[in-house]
Amino acid sequence: MSEEILKNKISSENLLIFDLDGTLINTDEVNFFSYKEAIQIVKNLDLTCLYSKDGRFTRENLYSVIDNLSNQEYKKIIEIKNEIYYKYLDRSALNSYILNIKIKFSQKNKTALATNSHKDRANLVLDYYKIKKFFNYRFYKDDYTNTNKFLHVINNLSLDPNLAIVFENDNNEIKKAILSGIPDKNIIKIQNQGEVYV
Repeated sequence: MSEEILKNKISSENLLIFDLDGTLINTDEVNFFSYKEAIQIVKNLDLTCLYSKDGRFTRENLYSVIDNLSNQEYKKIIEIKNEIYYKYLDRSALNSYILNIKIKFSQKNKTALATNSHKDRANLVLDYYKIKKFFNYRFYKDDYTNTNKFLHVINNLSLDPNLAIVFENDNNEIKKAILSGIPDKNIIKIQNQGEVYV
């Protein structure tokens, strides 16, 4: 999408809401290699064969790929993964195109980060790229109890959903944005390593 189209789509009244993982920064490899090492430590399993550039390995995958995983082992893997995550940050990739859009429009628009990442992990990534200060508002998974980050942003800021412009890569999150009242036309879909589609 050209900046000219975005300029016509975005007015100074709009709040720009950016997702973190997969939209602003690709952290899939960081996540996978952190889990891989944690699983190796806890279960002595090498899961290299599960690596895929087409998908994100998350805690939801643990029970399906590890036989006889106890709840205690599950929690330990997540704990270790979070402790060693920083070691793999060099495997992340900043989407400079999206960052440039964010910087350009932040001259006239307020911006928010809305992520399903926990605050400590998200701030680790934001600090790595020195971009935390670029957001007027930051909303993390720790901030809300429901599963809809967009609804939380709208409610927290008393925002008219029609004024939200969302930058998001995940189809399920896009559906949640629409269910929050954000018009489909206000959602900028990020695909294929940062390509932008409306």
